[in-house]
Formats: sequence, C-alpha cells, structure tokens
Amino acid sequence: MQEYSTESGSFAVLLLRDDTASRWPLPLAMSQTFIDYFRCPAEFADFRVPEGLSEKRGFFRFGAEGIGYGRLPAGQPENGSIHHARDVASSTRIEDQGCYLPFDPDEVVRNLRLERYIARSSGNGNRATARKIMRNSYYALRPLLPVAIRKHLQRAALRGWDQRPFPRWPVDHSVDAILETMMVMSLEAHQAERIPFVWFWPEGQSACATMTHDIETAQGRDFCPQLMDLNDSFGIKSSFQVVPEERYSVPDEFLATIRRRGFEVNVHDLNHDGKLFEDREEFLRRAAQINRYAKKFCAAGYRSGVLYRNLDWYEAFEISYDMSVPNVGHLDPQPGGCCTTKPFFIGKILEIPVTATQDYTLFNILEQYSTDLWREQVRRILERHGLASFIVHPDYVLEPRARNTYRELLAHLAQLRRTSNLWTALPGEVNEWWRARSEMMLRKQGERWVIEGPGKDRARVAFARLENGRLAYELPAVQD
Repeated sequence: MQEYSTESGSFAVLLLRDDTASRWPLPLAMSQTFIDYFRCPAEFADFRVPEGLSEKRGFFRFGAEGIGYGRLPAGQPENGSIHHARDVASSTRIEDQGCYLPFDPDEVVRNLRLERYIARSSGNGNRATARKIMRNSYYALRPLLPVAIRKHLQRAALRGWDQRPFPRWPVDHSVDAILETMMVMSLEAHQAERIPFVWFWPEGQSACATMTHDIETAQGRDFCPQLMDLNDSFGIKSSFQVVPEERYSVPDEFLATIRRRGFEVNVHDLNHDGKLFEDREEFLRRAAQINRYAKKFCAAGYRSGVLYRNLDWYEAFEISYDMSVPNVGHLDPQPGGCCTTKPFFIGKILEIPVTATQDYTLFNILEQYSTDLWREQVRRILERHGLASFIVHPDYVLEPRARNTYRELLAHLAQLRRTSNLWTALPGEVNEWWRARSEMMLRKQGERWVIEGPGKDRARVAFARLENGRLAYELPAVQD
C-alpha cells in the first residue's frame, strides 16, 4: 500500500463548524469541478454556496495554501488585491452532510485555470498601444538579433518578475490546494474514514513527466536526430513541435523519422511571428491554416509561439490537446498562469500546462546552467502528484554546457522513474489517459468500489483520508 500526504498544516482551520451562522438558502449544488478533479462519487461533492454573490471579483485566501479569485457574498468585506486578500476559511460551515462555502468553487477554479484574474486591457489605451508597437518591433528584428542581444532586451522587459506575488513562484498549486481543502471538508461532513476516487495516473504511478521540444530554426531542426539519440539513451520519448511556415522547411521524411523512432509530432504556431492573437479575424484565418497543418502532419497537439494565448478563442482550433498555458508565467512575455500542475479541459481541448521553466529562460534570463531549479520544481510537483512538463528547444542545447545540463535533467527523471514511480509519458499519452479518466466512474460492488469506463484496466481506486489533520492519499498496491 502506498500512502501520500499533502503539505502539513493546510487544513486545520476548515475543520471548525460555524453553528451560529445562518443557513444559506441555496439548495444542494454539486461541484462538477470537484468531481472531475477527483473522479469520486457525486454523493461526496455536495458543496453549497450562498445566494446573492457580489458582482465584484477579487482575490481571497482559503486556508494556509489556497488562493482564489472570484465573488464572495454581498455584504461581506470586499475581497480585493492579492496583497489584501483575506482568508475566508472561517466562513465555511459543515451541516447535515453539506459543505457550505462562501464562493462558487467551480467559478473560482475556472477563473484560475483560465487566467481570469489577469486584468485584460481593451487594447485602446496608450500603454496597450505602446506594448503592441514594442512587441511588433521586437519580432520584426528578432531574426536578426543574436541570442546575446535578445537576452539583454528580455531581461530588461522582465525586470521585477520576482516581486510578483501571484501565481507563486516556482510552482503554484492554488487550484489543487482549493480542491484538496474541499476534500477535507467532505471527509468531515460525511464523517467518513475515507473517500474513494480514481487515482490521477495509470497503474498507480505517483506523478507524471513529459518532455517537449519546440523547433525554432533550421539548425534546431537538423539537430533533432541527435536529440532523439540523447533522449533514447535515458528511455524518455518526447514530442517535437514544428513551425509549419516561413521559419524552415518541414520535409515529410523528417516527420516520418520522428514518428518511426517512437516520438511525437505537433504543430507549433503558424509562423512564430508573435501576432497570432492580435486580431480576431486574422486569428481565425491563421487557426484554419493551423488546423490544416495538424491534419497534414497527423498531429493531435499544438503549442503557440512564445506561449501567447487567448483561451476565449480556442474553440477555433481543431486539435485534441494544447500545451501553451504556463503554471506560472512570470518569466514569459505574456504573464499569468493556470495555478495547477494537473491537465484540465478548455471546452473540448485538453490543456497540458507547462509546469517547469523553459530551457531558454533558465540559460539566458536566469543565467543558470544547473538543474537545481528544475529539480526543485519537480519535487514540488511530485508532492502534489502532478505533471512536470518541460520545454527544451533543440536550438538552445546545441552547445555542450547547455546540452550537459539537459542530460542531467534526463538522468534525474530516469532516476525518479525507478525510485519514485514517476510516469515518463508522451503528451499524446497524457491526453489519452486524462480523457479516458474523465469518463470513468466509481460504483459500489458489495463492499468494494470498482471503476467503470474506457481504460479502467489501467486505473486504480485510491482513497482520501485524514491523518493528524492532514489530507492523505491511500493507494492499495493490489486491488481487492
């Protein structure tokens, strides 16, 4: 039997009952987000919210670790900036097996995953215009600028990144912390010794890691065979994202070689000029072309250039999964972050978030040729049984120092596969698993819980329980 625990001391405040609070009038309301995250029986997802939530949205805290963004009941002290976010844990209540929350958890989780907490400019202000001019000028000159100059410009543009309080660097678990806290409340509300759910990863593996390579230049394209050799030496397959137009040619044989060797091909933007999301009409034209290239390349996945994104426009993509949303975007040109290390759906598209710092950023912005940051991010992700997702560009591991750092990362992941039951998977495999898991259900069969749905043979029943006031996961080694 394997047992896992979350961070200590996160949930104690939520075990208090507020018997003096007046009963909120809204009837039972299942949290679909909670069910989707844990794939647990619906009877344990009875979370209720008050009527009359304020129209104003803001940040608040939910226990020691959870940071949410959304609406609170009208008449309560306003929630505002992240610097003045108040803890609403004392406003929760457990009564008649119901868990009463002062916010809508589905809305709050959606706000975090889809980066609704970012104040978006209308595009008409002077600052927005200046940023657009500067970005267009940069991308016009970018092909002519060597990395030595680009990195200085980028460092200047990112000045003060380490002072941003949210999302939390180097890995943000706000979504996971909120949902874990809700699981603690459900355990208390039902006075349950444990609550069953479908474990996050197949065959009971503790966490997942996936490696991806965005090809930016012809030189990077030509280095891909050597990069595949390096990956294969550690038994770690990866995906290669190719730019379809303008950057370099994409021979059919090149793509066939990648697939023949057991690696994946995905689409990387259209021409990587940084303008994909500038104009809605132009975006739709480009999205149609991207969809055609996805079919031509037999690619199920996609990533935008420079991780630029507008998630409200994603319905135009005809792809199965996307890999363009960072967990923490402090060091990216577009700030934000989805605040989770688990995949999630944006409509019909599965989002596989980027949860580790990119190689270019590590080498050229942070000026580190060490795996220390990557190791720390992986450690934090494994603690929450999440997905460690990496972007390593063939273009930026050409020189020996960078390549040796990447080799150390591969060795570390291979070791964790042996010692910590880490699943090293292709993005397409993550997509297939998470989609299958999203359709699984638990059913009581006598005294046992059994999993129903496609792919159930790879799935495992796990249990959430309390251990000294902490949430712990119990995963039987062999199913009864």
